Amino acid sequence: MDEQLTGKSKALRELREWSISIIAATFIALLFQNYVYAQAQVHNISMQKTLVEGQRLIEDKWSYRFKSPEHGDIVIIHGPESPLRLVKRVIGLPGDVIDVRDGAVYLNGQMLAEPYAEGLTLPGGMLFPYTVASKQLFVLGDNREHSVDSRSLGPIALSSIEGKAVYRIWPLNQIGIL
Repeated sequence: MDEQLTGKSKALRELREWSISIIAATFIALLFQNYVYAQAQVHNISMQKTLVEGQRLIEDKWSYRFKSPEHGDIVIIHGPESPLRLVKRVIGLPGDVIDVRDGAVYLNGQMLAEPYAEGLTLPGGMLFPYTVASKQLFVLGDNREHSVDSRSLGPIALSSIEGKAVYRIWPLNQIGIL
C-alpha cells in the first residue's frame, strides 16, 4: 500500500513540475514576442520590389527603445494614423526637409538615390517642401505609385513605430537580412 502512495506521489510531483515548466516557458515566449522580437506579415503591395504580399518578417521591437529610427529603415507602424499595421521605409527624421518634385524625393535639398523605389514619387495630397516635426517620421512605401504612406496619412508619430523589420523568413527561397 505504501508503495502505491509513493508511486502516486511521484507521478503527481512530476506532473506538477512539468506543468510549471510549460507555463513558465509559455509566459517567457509571450513576453519575448510582445517586447523583443515578433513575426510580421506583408499584407499589401506598397513595398514591392523590396517586399511582396505574403512574405513573413522578423520584427525587432527592442532596439528602438535604445536608439531612434534611421533613414532607410523599414519599420512596422501600428498607431492611430491607420487602422492597419503598415510596413514602410523611413525617409525623413525630425528636422528633415522633404521635397517631392519631378517624380523624385529630395532630402534636405539633395535628391535621394533610391534603387529600392518602384515608380514615380508624386506629392499625393501633401504640400511640399515639408519639414518633419519633433517626435515624427516621414515614411514612404517602395512602390511609390501604389502606397498609402505619409503623403496621404501625414507624418507618423514615433510612438506609432512598433519595430524595425530586420529579416525575411518566408518564403524560404528569399530568407535573408533586409
